Amino acid sequence: MCRAVLESEEGQSTAKGINDGIMYLMAVPYLLVAGIAFMIYWKYFREKKENK
Repeated sequence: MCRAVLESEEGQSTAKGINDGIMYLMAVPYLLVAGIAFMIYWKYFREKKENK
């Protein structure tokens, strides 16, 4: 039903907004995982440097 409404609208502004929202929702988990991985890497790197 949503697809039919979005395809029938002229100008496609609502469809663009929906697509932007989907991309935002898809990006957040990847950014969180990348941030956690960076923090783990940074902690390991600092400990390795301090031990030298």
